[in-house]
Amino acid sequence: MNLITKPLNIERNRGRVKEILIVDDDQAIVKLLTACLEADYCCSSAASAEEALVLCHFNEFQLVITDITMPGMSGLDMLPQLKSLAPNSVVVMISGNQALESAIYALRLGAFDYLVKPFDLQQVKRVIKRAAEHYELITAKKLYEDHLEQLVAQRTAELDDALVSLENAYRSTLTALTSALEARDLETAGHSERVVRFSLRLGLALGLNATQMKSLEFGALLHDIGKIGVPDSILRKPAKLTEEEWRLMRKHPAHGEQIIKGIEFLEGAAKVVGQHHERWDGTGYPRGLQGEQIDLGARIFAVADTFDAITSDRVYHRARDYDAALLELEKYSGLQFDANVIRAFKQIAPAEWNLIRKNLVVNSQPLTQHHEQNHPYLTTQLAMAH
Repeated sequence: MNLITKPLNIERNRGRVKEILIVDDDQAIVKLLTACLEADYCCSSAASAEEALVLCHFNEFQLVITDITMPGMSGLDMLPQLKSLAPNSVVVMISGNQALESAIYALRLGAFDYLVKPFDLQQVKRVIKRAAEHYELITAKKLYEDHLEQLVAQRTAELDDALVSLENAYRSTLTALTSALEARDLETAGHSERVVRFSLRLGLALGLNATQMKSLEFGALLHDIGKIGVPDSILRKPAKLTEEEWRLMRKHPAHGEQIIKGIEFLEGAAKVVGQHHERWDGTGYPRGLQGEQIDLGARIFAVADTFDAITSDRVYHRARDYDAALLELEKYSGLQFDANVIRAFKQIAPAEWNLIRKNLVVNSQPLTQHHEQNHPYLTTQLAMAH
């Protein structure tokens, strides 16, 4: 069996019909159609549907003319397989007068048109010309869609890069602002950077999505921004605050929320800032929110903030170890803290908390793997210079 009747050069077609495959077991029909069309097209032939499918597997035919009735596989049986192999190929069926119903059925299967034997050669040329034009339209549409898809992908990538750059610029600005605020309060130097890392690790353990993670990160970073309105005499006082001084100090969450309220990308962070001193039992401030009325990010931050306060040196105490912090957190679980957040805290190994404190979290194998699989955003942020 001669599978390839002549060498094919698909590259030179560039969307225009040049290669036609004629499928018929009657060689007289093949010769007649070839003589009719070869002045305008490169014609190849196959004597059976099986042979045609082999040819189509290795070559690209823009147009296939096939008889319906052939020994072995029929043209109708071949059509779905042919469209699967070459979905853009345009198929014209050959039908005898007695097989018009089959020709109509072929149209429903995806054939473009049909030719009736005995042939009117002018009609053959007209049908093939229409089929060729249809193929060119299909190809032009595909090229346009591919180009449009590439253009959209390119523009999307550019927009994503721009948004990441903008977000990083925001982050750098906010970090600088936080550092300036901490310079007024020497005992909490580095505190915001640590509680960001602690909060994000807890957020990961609790299954927060990327949007929630961003809100938690920026909220943790800016949690004390409201202290900008607290006088240095109160903020840096080494002795116990008076009741009036505490009254002023307790206003800083609301002041902080008001400062960043209305900034769209900090909308979620504003809740963390405004509610980070609320307590699960409703005895916190400034609004006395209770239970799940308190933003989840704020509940997570409260645990991270307390853990950092216990395990860091302060004016009024020396740093204590993980076990002491855990005892304190468990003591106030369900009172000051959300018990679910405390459970998440306990699921994280003490050694990992130590790595996070030292900003070595990216070297923690299990955590890093979990980041890559579930939170690429978090991987990036914890790897940055927090």
